[in-house]
Amino acid sequence: MARPSAALLQVHTSVFLFGLSGLFGKFLALPASVIVLGRTGFATLALALVLALGRRTVRLRSPRDGLGMALLGGLLAFHWVSFFYSIQLATVAIGLLTFSSFPVFVTLLEPLLFKTAWRWRDGAIAALVVLGVALVIPDYRLGSATALGALWGLLSGLSFALLQLLNKGYRQRYSALAIAFYQDLFACLSLLVITPLASLAIAPQEVGLLLVLGVLCTAVAHTLFIESLAVLRTQTASVVSALEPVYGIVLAALLLGELPALRTLAGGSLIVGTTLWASRPSETLAEID
Repeated sequence: MARPSAALLQVHTSVFLFGLSGLFGKFLALPASVIVLGRTGFATLALALVLALGRRTVRLRSPRDGLGMALLGGLLAFHWVSFFYSIQLATVAIGLLTFSSFPVFVTLLEPLLFKTAWRWRDGAIAALVVLGVALVIPDYRLGSATALGALWGLLSGLSFALLQLLNKGYRQRYSALAIAFYQDLFACLSLLVITPLASLAIAPQEVGLLLVLGVLCTAVAHTLFIESLAVLRTQTASVVSALEPVYGIVLAALLLGELPALRTLAGGSLIVGTTLWASRPSETLAEID
């Protein structure tokens, strides 16, 4: 078992890689669906290798679980497609920060889906994140690419919140790696059905970037994050995961020259700060993408 310092390095590395993944929406001049198809395809292969080497069981227990995994795989595909489409329409900062609104959706949906009690802090968290999102969006004109990008980022956050809530039952029966493997697999298959074959004619360098995105920024990052949970408290990992948009924005500034406006930074600081508050014990909402 890794030492706490090594586990902390693992979780920071995984969150850094998840933040880096957003930049591929700009690195790749491909439709968002093709980017996600490549990401999930390579991630499925890499996770299958990890599971095989670790001799971990991945057999589904019932056809109902198989159907559930397939539906959640489709939801995962929508989440990632909307995430990359948001970044392509707007900026890495806006895509990451509007996606980071998902704790609001968790707060609103959890009492409806699981009949949990509503707490005053839940309302405060939701209100603060909504305010942060309002600041992040610099242009509210109908038809504005930035506003549309922010809308798709919010849809990405909504679908991610649903994914986390609906995954709760499976986490009691399957390992996180097995869930990731099946949902990446079904996400890939669902996109194969709807993606035009003509759009799959991609250059070798684009295949290389998709390989990095699928293996390094998805399979490796997910494995590192899960392994760190064997040593770290979930709350600690959740706090670190709130840094994903911070890493992504810094990387976008360094590698793409995307410098967010002061208003975007103010809204982002409010979203990240609220997510850190929500990640306190018994209030853990943050999950990794």
